Amino acid sequence: MLVDAPYIPPSVFGLEEKTSPEPEKPGPALGRRLATLALRGGSLAVFAGVLVFFSISAPFFLTVGNIGNVLGQSAIAGVLAIGLTIVVIAGGSNVVTGGIDLSLAANMGLSAAVYATLSQAGQGDAVAILGALGTGLAIGAVNAAAVTLAGIVPLLATLAVMNVVAGLELVLTQNTVVPASGEFLSTLSASGPFGVPVLAYVLLGFTLVVAAIVQYTPLGLRLYAVGEYPDAARAAGLPVRSFVAGSFLASGLCGGFAGILSVSYLSGSTTGAGEMLLPVVVTALLGVVFSRRLVPTITGTLLSALFVGFLINGFQLLNISSTLVSGVQGLLILLVVSATTLLRREAI
Repeated sequence: MLVDAPYIPPSVFGLEEKTSPEPEKPGPALGRRLATLALRGGSLAVFAGVLVFFSISAPFFLTVGNIGNVLGQSAIAGVLAIGLTIVVIAGGSNVVTGGIDLSLAANMGLSAAVYATLSQAGQGDAVAILGALGTGLAIGAVNAAAVTLAGIVPLLATLAVMNVVAGLELVLTQNTVVPASGEFLSTLSASGPFGVPVLAYVLLGFTLVVAAIVQYTPLGLRLYAVGEYPDAARAAGLPVRSFVAGSFLASGLCGGFAGILSVSYLSGSTTGAGEMLLPVVVTALLGVVFSRRLVPTITGTLLSALFVGFLINGFQLLNISSTLVSGVQGLLILLVVSATTLLRREAI
């Protein structure tokens, strides 16, 4: 089932619901209808096709153990993609002028380095967790200030922050892996019920909490209103800048949380955090096609994360060169952005 985006009632803007029906507008052209149907329904068909293909080609692909591994391996990218999705919802889906946070992967890297450094220095799990989350929140605050106060386009602002944060990580770690261990990390890296990694349950639980807030509360409805109808939201008195700033703060927290998950998964910090940027952007943008209204949703991002995770896992099981993965991810971005842009342009 496709994930539906929340309906934004007029009351969000301080308006009353109309009781008399408006005249129906002419239906879209047949070509656009077919294209929309193909994009929405075809996304699930392709997902199912990928599962069928790899289940036939790789006998262990659809086993409980492998599915659990895919969920666990998708946890870090999934959390980051959810953070990016929140920014896209609040800032609009235009990839140039809308909401984007390119600093998320670097955020995760620095947060992981802070956690590992504090852990290695003998600090407890609580201090290390607060350090990682605080680092992520601080990076989100810098992004928020650059976008809402300085007025810099999010694409350029977060790109600049990404480079600064990546440099700070190199200074902190001296471009080396900082090992970390502890009871909390051991719990996260262990297996839970049914032999499924704990990280898989963390991803599912995190998604449910964020989806409940973003898609089913007044706060989430206003977040969508600010992103889709900024002028109307501003005219209705909604603090547009505050919502946009809040989205970057939430994204920063997701980066810090992903840093903690990364340390548990790798038993330390990582020097290759920048490589996560492309999978995160792919996951967030691809999630749009799992929504009936072609808008970003948290649950759609989860489906997208699983799709990308199963795709990568299938390549690995078939011993297909990993260099093709980046090519496929880039192609997915091109197809999704092109298709959704054309459909929205024709709908205007």
